[in-house]
Parts: sequence; structure tokens; C-alpha cells
Amino acid sequence: MTDVSSIEKGGRVDTKTVPDVVDDEAELARMGYKQELKCNFGVSFSIISVITGIPSLFLYGLNTGGPVVMTWGFVVVAFFTMLVGLSMGEVCSAHPTSGGPYFWAAMLSEPQNAAFASWVTGWFNLLGQVAVTAGIGYGCANFISTLATFKTDFVPEPRTTIGVYAGVLVAQALINTFGVHLLKYINNISIWWHAVGTTAVVVAILAAAPSHQSAHFVFQKFIDNTGVDGVGWSERASPAYVVVVGILMAQYTLTGFDGSAHMTEETRNAAMSGSIGIVMAIGVSAILGLFLILGLLFSIQDLDKTINSPTGQPVAQIFLDTVGEKGAIVLMVIVIGAMFFCGTFSLTSNSRMMYAFARDGGIPGHKFFHKVSRGTKSPIRTVWLACTLSFILALPSLGSSVAFSAVTSIATIGLYISYAIPIALRVVYRKRFVRGPFHLGPFSYPVAVIACVWIAFISIAFILPQANPVDSQTLNYTIVAVGIVLAYCMGFWVLSARKWFTGPIKQIDGAHLSFRGGRITVNLQIRRGRQRR
Repeated sequence: MTDVSSIEKGGRVDTKTVPDVVDDEAELARMGYKQELKCNFGVSFSIISVITGIPSLFLYGLNTGGPVVMTWGFVVVAFFTMLVGLSMGEVCSAHPTSGGPYFWAAMLSEPQNAAFASWVTGWFNLLGQVAVTAGIGYGCANFISTLATFKTDFVPEPRTTIGVYAGVLVAQALINTFGVHLLKYINNISIWWHAVGTTAVVVAILAAAPSHQSAHFVFQKFIDNTGVDGVGWSERASPAYVVVVGILMAQYTLTGFDGSAHMTEETRNAAMSGSIGIVMAIGVSAILGLFLILGLLFSIQDLDKTINSPTGQPVAQIFLDTVGEKGAIVLMVIVIGAMFFCGTFSLTSNSRMMYAFARDGGIPGHKFFHKVSRGTKSPIRTVWLACTLSFILALPSLGSSVAFSAVTSIATIGLYISYAIPIALRVVYRKRFVRGPFHLGPFSYPVAVIACVWIAFISIAFILPQANPVDSQTLNYTIVAVGIVLAYCMGFWVLSARKWFTGPIKQIDGAHLSFRGGRITVNLQIRRGRQRR
């Protein structure tokens, strides 16, 4: 932290000479906030977690396009996701705060539209955050239930899986409540668990597999099992339709990298580290993800048995067919552990976003939820709010065969729309944009435009029906969930919120930074009763 050398009358704080990196508390002060959350870590890599997203939707990928879409779709999605991440990194560098996208939307809009832009972005980000936490936790519960079938007569049912899911969420919430001081150590373990674990899984199945699929199978095999009655979308519509909806596995896997933005108030040198965290997480995850997909596809022994596995999970069947039951138990523990870590940090990021939105009056009961524990410096109330909402979102799985893929679609659409709004505003008002230390130079504008177009494309693609024919069991209820949130945020805005919601609320009024002779001078007018700093 920058050392304070003197406090002058009128709230002027003159600091000692500092390097090019601006003190984090001073940077937050420039944006009108005081640092309340405890400095800890970055979590994007753990939240993306390719060993969570890919195994969770591996069956969906095999049935919706097969190996060719899973492999090449992942490459294409990774490329466009990197463009989105680069554009987000630019904005994050200019405005590092735990509010993330909804704060950026307010800062990049015209003043008269700032509150509305912030409101809409915040609600889509909240929807995506809740859904991604639900998707990760439910995927973890599915794999725990599958593991419980090994060497037992246990048969998972939706109600038992929901019970396991509730237990997973509660355990993750307890860690975020009482183990906040341990999270930075758990995060270090998680990074190594994901990197080493993913490598170990792939090496083990490739080395132990009795035989391997051909390159033609992995890179060219197209499968359409989207037809419940045998007639898939490639016949009813076209193979291109199957390809479009089939890239969900890849896009869902490469989601959640805004975690670095939501944790910037807890990270040193946030103006650079948040942006670098976003880009590095996408890049490393893309490489590991492709490595994992190829390893799993090459190791398939019997395609029909893998798709129709009695375990319910094709990844578990691949483990059984390659390393045997005892080895499969070890590999399943690696996957489940990664999923648990991923869900824990997704809940961390989720609660920080809700805390920031509550701090600015954006959610019902904001006065209650805008509280930080004095002991842990953690927003415990929003931790349990996020946990509760994530559980509710997964309840349709009790009566729907496509509920899990719908939750992942909701997560993807909600988060990426919240990413698109500030990026689009940065394009529209590019002449006013004051870039931070992380920027793309002349590539900034074209990269941002392409990122916005890609997000518009996937937002339409992932609300489309995924199974044919469409009925109460196969309905992709993504459009319902997105529609409810859209109707609520728009309706409530028109009826009430426009009268009182003003966007991000400055906790420190009249904050001003100036640089003179290598010194940072911070002029702060602290709100009534607050100690001058």
C-alpha cells in the first residue's frame, strides 16, 4: 500500500512517492469507493475450471454434434472468448471494482443513461452468477451420485441428487462464511489441483486405454442424437443447427472469468492484475480444455456404451473402460474435487457481485445484504443469498430431462450479456474512454466489435430448443428464466427503480486524484461521520 505521509486540512491526503502502479485504495477512492473487502486473491482460473465444465456437459456434447463439434467447436469458441476477455480486460483496467460489468456500464454510459445501463447489466450478471454457481454445484452432485454407484447397488434419482446438491452448496457456503482466511490457500491448492489433475486424468486414460479412437473419429465424426423419437435436428432443420446448439459445452466451460473483476477490491495492483487474470485464465483454460477433450475422445472404447452408460456419465464410463474400477474412483475424486473448488470460488465471486450490487441499492433488501462481517471482512449475507438462489434455480431438474443443460445456457447467456453491455458502450463512446494500464492499442475497437457480435450470436443460439420434439420434458427453459429476469428488471425499472436507483453509489464523495512530481495526491471529502483517510 502507498504510505500516507500527511493529512492536511480539508481532507487532503498527500502520499509519498510511488511507482507507476496506483495504490489500490486510492484507485477505489477515485471511483468513489472505500476498500472494505479484505485483500486476498484472483479466482478466474478456478471458476472457469475446464475439468468441471467439460465432464459436466460431455454427454450433451456427444449427443449434440459429437466429436467434430466438441473438438473444433472448442477451438472456435476459445478464440472468440479470448476476444471477449481482451475487451473486458481493457475495461476492467480502467475501472477495477468488485461491481465488475454493472459498474463499468455506468461509468461508460452517458450520465443520463448510466443508472439504466447499470441496472440492466447488474441483473443479467446476477442471473448468470447464480446460474453458473447452480450449474457447477449440480454437476458436482451428479458426479458424487455417480461415484456412489461404484461397487454398490445405489441408483441415483433426481430427488437424491438434489439432496446431494444441497449438501454441496451448504459446504461451499460454510467455507465462504467461516474459512475466508483460508480461501487464498485453498485457491493455490485449487490451481495446482486443476492443472496437475487435468494432466493426470488425460495421461492416465490415454496410457491405460486398451485401444484408441482414430483421428478421423475425433476430428470428423458427427453425431446427432437430439431426437427423442429418433428424428434429430439435423433431419428436421439442418446439421448446422446441431452445430450451433452443440457449442454450448465449450462456451459454458469458458465462462466465469469475470471473477477476477469481482475480486479486484481484494487484489493488489488491481488495475493490471484483474485484466491479466481474465486473459491468462482464458488462455490457460483453452489449452487445458482442448487437451482434456482430445484425451477423453481418443480414449472412448465403445461409443454406444459410453453414451448410454449405466452410470449416467460418459466420462465415468471412459474411466471404467480404461483404468478399471479402482482407478476410476481415483479419477472421479480428482474431477469431483475440482468441481468442488470451482463451485466454492464461484460462490465467492457471486457473493462479491451481490454485495457490490446491494451496496449500490440494486437488489431488494439491499440495506440488509450490504453488510461485511467485521471479523472476516467478507459479505456473509450475500454468500447465503447466492447459495439459496442457486438451489432454487436447480429445482426444475426434478421434472425435466434437459434441466441441467438449460441451467448452463442461462449461466452462459446471463454472464455474456452482462459482459457485452459495457463492451458495447466502450465501442459507442470510444472517444470518451480513458484507458487503464492494460490496453490493446489500435486493435481495441475491432476486437470489441467482434466480441459484441459473438455474444449476440450465442445469446440467440442458446435459447433454441436442444431436443426434438419440444414438450414439457425437453423444453429449454432458458428463455423462461431470461424472460423473467428481463421482465422484472425492465418492469421494476419503469414502475419504481428509475425514481430512486442512481447507479453505483459513491461511498466517498468528491474523490480526486492528482499526480505531481511522482507523488499521488488524493483529495477526499468523506461522507458525514466517516474518518478522514
